[in-house]
Amino acid sequence: MAEAALYTTVRGEGSDEFEEKRSVFIGHAKHITTEEEALDFVKSVKKKYYDARHNVYAYVLSSAPVMRYSDDGEPQGTGGIPVLETINKSGVTDVCVVVTRYFGGILLGAGGLVRAYSHGAAIALRAAEIITYRKHFVYELECSYQNYQKYLFEMSRAGIREENTEFGEFVTLRFAVLEEEAEAFVKRISEIGNGREIPRKIDERFG
Repeated sequence: MAEAALYTTVRGEGSDEFEEKRSVFIGHAKHITTEEEALDFVKSVKKKYYDARHNVYAYVLSSAPVMRYSDDGEPQGTGGIPVLETINKSGVTDVCVVVTRYFGGILLGAGGLVRAYSHGAAIALRAAEIITYRKHFVYELECSYQNYQKYLFEMSRAGIREENTEFGEFVTLRFAVLEEEAEAFVKRISEIGNGREIPRKIDERFG
């Protein structure tokens, strides 16, 4: 299976809250890249809201991949799983979501808890700002000074910026191209250089 050309996560950290039958739910979300970061975030939220009845959480990591959740004392399946499912439905990865609940004295029932924790996770993700990055291929091209200007012109036409350029006996040019545009652009560059100067792929990244 081909690796995804899109990467969706949250830009940073955010929180939001709402009230349901006197219970206050506070959703928190944060971009993370390791389990240690996720657990540190959970710990920090629990410390801040130490007097809350529950701090339900779930996190998803793109590496491995890893998915973990906790009901933190809520009836099984009514907290952690709804939070995890909300994350997965949003397509977001590398994120940790904690939904804090201050119990208001009125029982919500299993269905009510599922809806509340799902909503808490959704507003937390929105607050942390969901963002999608596209995969780029990074190329390096060693070329003559004469052709360098031609390549810059072609890159400008395609909306591609040079990332790094070194000037020596030859020019070493580095640039990044969207994955779906890479093959055609490399072909065009090769044609300009009459097949003697061909970009070499050196990396992949999302941006």
